[in-house]
Amino acid sequence: MDKTERLAQISVIALAAVAVIAAMHLGEAILAPLTLALVAGVVLSPLSDFWESRGYAPVWGALVGLAATLVVVGALILAFHPIIARLVEQAPKVWSDMQEVVRGLRGLLRGLSDVTEGVADAIAPDANAAEAGTAATADDGVAMPSVADALMAAPAILSQVLIFAGSLFFFLLTRSEIYCWVSLRLSNTGGRAELAHRLRLAERNVSRYFSTITFINAGLGAITAAVLQVLGLPDAMIWGVVAFVVNFVVYLGPAVFITVLLFVGVAEFDGVLSLAPALSFLVLNAIEGQFVTPALVGRHMAVNPLLVFLALIFGLWLWGPIGGIVAIPMLLWVLVLNDAVVQPRKVATETETA
Repeated sequence: MDKTERLAQISVIALAAVAVIAAMHLGEAILAPLTLALVAGVVLSPLSDFWESRGYAPVWGALVGLAATLVVVGALILAFHPIIARLVEQAPKVWSDMQEVVRGLRGLLRGLSDVTEGVADAIAPDANAAEAGTAATADDGVAMPSVADALMAAPAILSQVLIFAGSLFFFLLTRSEIYCWVSLRLSNTGGRAELAHRLRLAERNVSRYFSTITFINAGLGAITAAVLQVLGLPDAMIWGVVAFVVNFVVYLGPAVFITVLLFVGVAEFDGVLSLAPALSFLVLNAIEGQFVTPALVGRHMAVNPLLVFLALIFGLWLWGPIGGIVAIPMLLWVLVLNDAVVQPRKVATETETA
């Protein structure tokens, strides 16, 4: 193969990758909940296997997995509701406290601001006035979402929930048939059984990984709730649940939670104590990320942090919050599945050569 043919192949692959990414972005309304359902199905696969091992039909394992998922999602929504309501209720106090800080900074920078405005007025007074009028108009046009906006968004949200629920149920119901179909298409006759076995093994490895992560996040949430309770923060138990959930979105989730705790600390406390909730979680998250997770997970499955970060950024850019949730599970699945697909091909090739 000469250099021209190699460049042509690379160009075709690059164009195909761009086309696939564009299609994934355009199909977000369908592909995002579908992918989330497949990831949830992989994580819940041991539950379905448990029911099947007890002699029940696969449909019962699928129903139990779907029901458990919907109950967990509903419980999380109910847990998050009072927190959001409290944040909205306390927003005026936080805004007032922050204004005091901003007012002090303005006093230090007022001299420089006056000089800048004077120079701007001397150079282009008409343009400066027009910009001020435009800014005022923009500020007047800001509005909170109304009930009508929520009603318009309800059908789209309901359709995504139905796609998620249906995809999760049917994936749990037909996992074995799906793996058999994949093994028929991706391996030779001699390696089909081995590939099917490796696919199930990859599923168990990913599920075990996230079971461990869930256990770690639950411990982090419990400790966070206890620390916030000692600090006197209201609804400490609910904040512990939030810490448990957001820690699944590595890097970004804890960063957002620390920002929210800064907001809450300013609303609930005064002085230096207002920083205590955020600093406490920062320390706990650092201990979890640097010591606990590497000790319990690293021995089973270690992933390059750069790949994790890039996968998270790509998922958030592609599908928003859902993309951030499924990015790491999909990365792990691809890495493990790559080993599952390559190894049987090697074995089959060596057998044919011999």
